[in-house]
Formats: sequence, C-alpha cells, structure tokens
Amino acid sequence: MSAARPTVFTIPPHRAFADALAAGLIARYGQCETGLAQGVVLVPNNRAGRALSEAFVRRSEPRGLLLPRLVPVGDPELDERIGGALDPVGAAEPVPPAIDPTERLFLLARLVERQMEGIDAAEALRLAQDLGRTLDQLLIEEIAPGRLREFAADLPDLSSHWQVSLERLTVILDQWPRVLAERGRINLAERRNRLLRGVAGRWRTQPPRGFVCAAGITTTAPAIAALLRTVSRLPEGSVVLPGLDRTMPEEEWQALGPHEPDPETGHRRRAVETHPQFHLKLLLDRMGVGRAEVEPWRWGGGRDAPAVRSRAIANAMAPAAFTSNWQSLPPSERRLSGVRALELADPAEEAQAIAIALREAIETPERTAALVTPDRDLARRVSAHLRRWDIEADDSAGRPLSQTPPGTLLLALASAAAEQFAPVPLLALLKHPLVMLGEGRLAWLDGVRTLDLALRGPRPPAGLAGLFEHLADWTGRDRELRKAALAWWKEAAALLRPLEAAFRSERASLPALLAMLRETASNLTGDAAWAGPAGRAAAELLATAEPAAGEGPRRVVLATLAPLLDQLMQSVAVRPPYGQHPRIFIWGLLEARLQHADLMILAGLNEGIWPQLPTPDPWLAPRLRHELGLPSLERRIGLSAHDLACALGGRQVLVTRARRSARAPAIASRFWLRLEAMTGGLTRSPQHRKWAQVLDRPEAYRPAARPAPSPPAARRPRKISVTEVDRLKADPFAFYARRMLGLTALDVPDADPGAAWRGTAVHAVLEKWMKEDDCDPARLRPRAEQLLADSNAHPLMRALWQPRLLEAIDWIAAQVAENKENGRLPLRAEAWGEAEMSGVKLHGMADRIDRLADGSLAIVDYKTGTPPGPKAVGEGYSMQLGLLGLIAERGGFDGIEGLPACFEYWSLAKKAGKLGFVASPVAGRNGIDPADFTTLAARNFREAAENWLTGDAPFTAKLHPEYAPYGEYDQLMRLDEWYGREE
Repeated sequence: MSAARPTVFTIPPHRAFADALAAGLIARYGQCETGLAQGVVLVPNNRAGRALSEAFVRRSEPRGLLLPRLVPVGDPELDERIGGALDPVGAAEPVPPAIDPTERLFLLARLVERQMEGIDAAEALRLAQDLGRTLDQLLIEEIAPGRLREFAADLPDLSSHWQVSLERLTVILDQWPRVLAERGRINLAERRNRLLRGVAGRWRTQPPRGFVCAAGITTTAPAIAALLRTVSRLPEGSVVLPGLDRTMPEEEWQALGPHEPDPETGHRRRAVETHPQFHLKLLLDRMGVGRAEVEPWRWGGGRDAPAVRSRAIANAMAPAAFTSNWQSLPPSERRLSGVRALELADPAEEAQAIAIALREAIETPERTAALVTPDRDLARRVSAHLRRWDIEADDSAGRPLSQTPPGTLLLALASAAAEQFAPVPLLALLKHPLVMLGEGRLAWLDGVRTLDLALRGPRPPAGLAGLFEHLADWTGRDRELRKAALAWWKEAAALLRPLEAAFRSERASLPALLAMLRETASNLTGDAAWAGPAGRAAAELLATAEPAAGEGPRRVVLATLAPLLDQLMQSVAVRPPYGQHPRIFIWGLLEARLQHADLMILAGLNEGIWPQLPTPDPWLAPRLRHELGLPSLERRIGLSAHDLACALGGRQVLVTRARRSARAPAIASRFWLRLEAMTGGLTRSPQHRKWAQVLDRPEAYRPAARPAPSPPAARRPRKISVTEVDRLKADPFAFYARRMLGLTALDVPDADPGAAWRGTAVHAVLEKWMKEDDCDPARLRPRAEQLLADSNAHPLMRALWQPRLLEAIDWIAAQVAENKENGRLPLRAEAWGEAEMSGVKLHGMADRIDRLADGSLAIVDYKTGTPPGPKAVGEGYSMQLGLLGLIAERGGFDGIEGLPACFEYWSLAKKAGKLGFVASPVAGRNGIDPADFTTLAARNFREAAENWLTGDAPFTAKLHPEYAPYGEYDQLMRLDEWYGREE
C-alpha cells in the first residue's frame, strides 16, 4: 500500500536541519519507548548520520532514547547496510559484488597506459582517477556508455583534441566491461543503483513495518530519486529536504530548468545549474513531486534564527535575470540581521581573526561555534592558531593521509630512493619524527646531524656508495667531521641498502617497490609507522595497493613514484577518534547544510574557493556532457550556493574573506557580492580584525641597539689571518662572532657550486699543476678538463662554466710561459707563512710566489671574479697582498728569501672582451708605490691589532658597511632593527 499524495517536507535555512528533524521525529514517533527504534532514517553519508545522532542525543536529555536505524545511502558498503537495516532482498536475483576501488583504479590506469603511449605510471593513475569519475557519472545518471559512439559520429565539428579523447574513451569503455566480467565484478556505482532500485521496488509492494524518513538527501541520481519517490508515498514514509524555497516566484522557478529539447533542433536550452535551487528542482521532477506538494516542517531545532532570514537568503540567491527585483524589496526581506562580515588583509590575518572569534564564542557556557569553509589550508591555519589556547578543534574532514607522519614517511622514502639518496631527501628521511622513535632516537639524531654537517656543499656522487666515497675523502678541512659521520653512516646505510637495490633493479615492478617501501619503513621505525589512526590507514592502503598494483601500469618511472603515492594517499582522510573540543567544530559544506552551531563562521568567500573552480574533465568535452545529459561542471557552483544559503541560516553568522591570497589580490566571491548588493552593505564586525592585529603586537617596540661587545683584552685572539683583517676593520662584530663565538655560516646541502667552490677548485688545479707538472703550459688544460670530468657539479652548471674556465686556464698557461721567457720563475704554490707584529701573530697563504729576474719576489693571488681596485687599497682595505708581502719581508715563508716588489691579482673574469687579466693595487696612475705597499699594510694592521686584538675597542657591528658586503651575521646582530636609525 502507498500513500496517494507524496509526503515531502522542507526545513528552511533559518532552522538547524538535524535538530529540527530530530525534534519532529521524536514528536511524531517517540511517544512510545520503541517507536523511534522501529524506524529507518536514510541520510546522505556517514558524517550526516553522525550529525543526526548527535542531534538526537541533544534532544533526548535528560532521559535516554532508542535511536532509529541510520542508513547512509552514499556509503561504499551500502550492501551491508541494506542487508542489516533495510531487510535482505530475499528471493530477488543477487547483485554481483563491486570491484574494489583501488583495484579498479589500477586496472583503469593500465587501460589508459595502453591508449596513451609514453606516459608513466603516475600520469596514467591521475588520468585513471578522472576516467573513474567520468565513468561513475555516466553510471549514476544511468547513461549507457555505448551512447558515446553515437555522439562521436553526430558531432563532426568537435575540436580535434576532444575527438581524440573521445576515441580513446570509447576504446577503454569497450574494454572495461570485459575486464569486469573476467573478475565477476561490477562497478560500485552500478551496484549501488541496483541495490537502491531493488529496495524501492520491494517497498512498493511490501512497505516496512516502521516509519521511513529520507532526510537531507539532495542527490539527483535517478536511482536515488526513484527510492525517494517510493519513500514519499509509503504509508509511514516521508522525505525531508534542506532549504527548498517554497516562496520563489513561479516564473523564476521555471526559468531554472531543466528544459526539454527543442522540437526543431533537438538541442536542450541550458539550465541554470549554478542556482542553489536547481538540483532540488531536478530532484523533485525526477520524484514526480510538484513544489506545491512540499510542506514546511513544523518543528524547530532550538537554535533557530528569525524566520525572515530565510526570505532574505532566498532573495539574495535570486537568478541573475531577476536581481532587478531587489530594488522593490521591502527592507524586512533584504535585511540579514545577525549576519556580519569581516574583510581581512590576507589569509594569515583571516585565520587569526577566525580563531579569535571561535575562542570568544566559547567564553559563554554551552555555546558552540563552527568554522565552515571549503579551504582546507585556511582550516589548518585556524586549527594551528587555536592550539595556542590548547584547543583542538573537531575537524570533520580530518587530514589527508599524505600530510600525516606515516604518509610523509612513505613519501620521503620514495623521494630519497628515486633521487639516489641525494643529501636533501636523504636528510629529510633520516630526520623524520617516526624514524628510530624511542630510546635510540637521541643517539640516532646525533648521527644524522653529524652526517648533515658532512654533506654541506655540492652534491656528492649518487647512491649509497657515492656517500661512502664522499665521507671517506679526508683531504679537506672537515676530515674529522667526515670520519665521525662515516662511522655512524656504516650502520645507517645498511637499513637502506635493500631499498636501493629494489630501485636499481631493471625488473623493478610497482608491487615490489611498494612492498620494499613498506619493509624499509618498518626497519626504520619498527611499529611506529603503522600505529594510531594514520598508521592504520597507511597500512590498509598498502595492503590493498600492493596486490592491485600488479594489475596496474607497467611503465614505472622511479622519479614519479612519490607523486603516485601522493595521489593514492590524497583520497584517504585520517580523523582522530577522540580528544577534540566539544564545542568548536570545523565543518565541510555538507555538514553545515545539515546542522547549525550558535555561531557560524563562513570563511574563504573568494572566487576559486567558495565557490571552487570547476574541475576540468579531460575525457568529455563540455558540449558532449550537455548533450548526454550529464551534470555540467558548473553544477558544483549551485551546490556550493545551496550550502552557503543553508549555513547563512545560523542564529549568528560571521562571513569572512581575505583581500589577497598568498600570491596575488583575490576577487570577492560572487556570493559575497550578491549579499553586499542586496543588503546595501553587510554589517561589519571590526573588533575581530582589530584583535587579530593587536594580539601579537607588543605593547611597545624596543628595537635592539647596535651591538658592540667588548670582551677583556686577555680573552681576545692573538692570531689572525691576512684574509680576516678586512673583516676586523670593516665589521668587527662579524669577526667577533666568527673568531670568539666560533659561529661559522654553513653551506646548504646539495648546493650548486658557487663562486667559493669554483675558486677552491681552480686553486687546487693550479696548485697541482705547479707542484706536479712544474708549471708546464701543456699540462694545465688537461688538468682543468679532468676537474670538470670528476666534478660533482650539476651538468647545467658544468656546461655553463666549462667554456669560461678553459679559456681562462689557457690564458694562465700562456701568461706563465711568457713570464718564464722574461726570466720570471714560479717558486711555490699555496705557500704558507707567518710573522709576529704588535703582539699578534699574522699568518696567511699565498696562492703563488714567483722569483723575478732581479731576484725580488712577486706575490700572486688568483681571483675567479673581479679583483679589488686601488681605491679600496688606498682607504686601507683589501690589504691581503700587502700583508703577505709583509710576511715575506720578515722571512715568514720558510725557504723563501727576498723582498717583494710585485703584487698581482690574476683574475679569470672578463676584461676587454677576453677572459683573464692581471691587475695590481700598486700599478697604474692611481696605484701605490710598491716600495710603500708593505709599509702601508703594516701601519693599517698595527692600528687594527692595537684597537681590537691587544686593546679594548668594542667590536662594533658594521663599522664600515661599504667594505662589509657579506651578511652571514646580519641576523645575529639584528641589523634591520638598528641599521639606518638615528642614534
């Protein structure tokens, strides 16, 4: 038996849907203790069921209540829920089981790979995800995939790339049924359709004994609509829709569509799918229910806003063609009392203001507050701000598995192995918080930090063996550091060898790689990687992905394994089971449609966020989707509008937006502009912006003073190199930080070879050339070429630097050969010397010392860049050559006697169109007399030593900033706080 008239209700936006529904069901069926328990409530999904359960609990206090059975019709395990809650299908033909979603994804990826040659597994998987969505849409709308062949012939004017995509799609859809038949499976969407239609058919002939209520379901799928049609006509059945506008003028209602095909052309006029009421109208049409037959739900939820709010919301969402009617609306129908707006400068300020508003709300006992936003980045920012008050918000969406510690560990393993254990991904893996978690964690981190220091600079050779080779090279200044790192690395590398072997294997398959990632994660973390909700989710994902990956794409590119894993993990949400705040919530759009908090904060109202931009379909052209009758890509905008309309019905609402995103100015959402235009300007809430701005602002700014430490003279260094004298004079604080505090700037790991590295490499070549080849011009170029061949530099850097280096090297060989002809002979390369002056020992390394024809000495310094000019020398800086000459005068270079008469920079930079030239601070019109150069250097050094080394002058920061270009210690001296301020 079925009811003659459909029983369909709607709960307006100004009422909290779940609370109002619970109140009405209790009033209708809760008079008997078991009355509710005999009924069934169909809800959209599990989260909607949870919201309704909590609403029943709130309404049942202080007495208990037996709840009805809540069945989510969008649950992937719908068959089990139907069998347990809606009674078995009985004698009907059993429905075949559905294929596992992960297995289907890999199988579709294999088909995509066959059709699109040259793509790797990650790209095939991405396209397979889009293909799965397209296939599901066809099945949900009950459109036979075979119809695509008809359109391929009927649309010859379709763009060529869409024609190619359509051909590939039809081939795949031809093959896919055979793949399913071989496994005895069907698509999950098709199985859900069959189950729902089976339930609808059975209920039409055998109505259930208790009541049946379909609540909050707005999906327009034909199978869902058929079930709702049946429920609405059951003797004890009802359908409750959220936010149906019963008062919309009929002209506007009919303008929404969907429209019948034109009898002459056969084409459909496009419906207004971006309107918030369109999907409800389409659902009513498919249910066979007129809007006039829908009745208002008589019960409230206890958290209701004034009824006039719903009318104002409906007016704000009027179709674009009818917004001119806003001018004639009475003030009561355009006023949004209780709704305030907050416009912030950027997302950081928006998150801060929202967190403050949430924190303020719970100051009132029992008051609840909810943040509603589709912007997950903003939600995470707000959660982080709330933790400053020890508040863990109840986030219904959770976090993607890829952003949890187990997920990031798997991604780090894949990245490190794919990049052959390059320093950056390797250190990220070894420092991961789950690695060696427990008693051995501190010792492990000590070893990792030692390795970190040993890997600073250019990238070592690839692979674990390359790291061993790098650490075993003890010829540099960091030999002790490398020795310590090598001792630790021998044990750590053993844990990674199986992973390296798997990634280097020519027969590496995707299942084998996933299995090795799992085993290596266990070796590094024990059980920590698989503990907790995130760990269990990661274990379940790998347990399903490993066997399914064998059916997936064959072309595995190791570099894309991490992106492939990331795609798999993005669809897995991890939500903590407990520990969240009971009165602060972060809801997605669907949760906000079905429930209200006392304060609703609707955040992120910018174009591209709310509403989000439609996701392109790479398989079906928009025109083809329209002709097939599939939902357009813009329908999600209408759903977002409906979600916003329902959330605006809260008792108190705060809508927010940021004027710019992280990268560029932001455009206000079309919904925000509608609300502003209809109301004449939303009421602002300026106090939250002010509080956000002052929360982290100190009471008074007390910038740091210019640092000038003055340690006792007895503790000051009595030894200095010739290269440190300039730093001591120009920036005494930098000298103090380096020499007395022992702070040195670290190179970044995996650094591109910079000027310092190039200079060191050139010096090494020239030193070996002199010591081993006796400066034979014919031997210099081969040595430079060997340097480039053995270099660990990036190939691009090598390609850019090699032509310049070889040209400059040829110039050096020619210059030395010319000097030899003139009687100038190289004496020593990398000559180290020292001398004591003014109570301080001065030492330094001369790149090369030559003997001139008259017996005097020439001091040579190699430069890969532009050498200092005579002006700097004249002002008492760039005295390195003069100080080396001073050491030579005093016999500081062991075995070298004579007076320096020539001071030269041999630069490899370009001058007059050629690479390589000689410059001297004591040559030219403005140069210094060579005989006075060492005297000038001695005077400058004596003044500096007596001031800062044997004296008590303070080490003032940036004393002469024009000669202190390096900024390694700018942050330590807090330069930005005092530089440029008037004393």
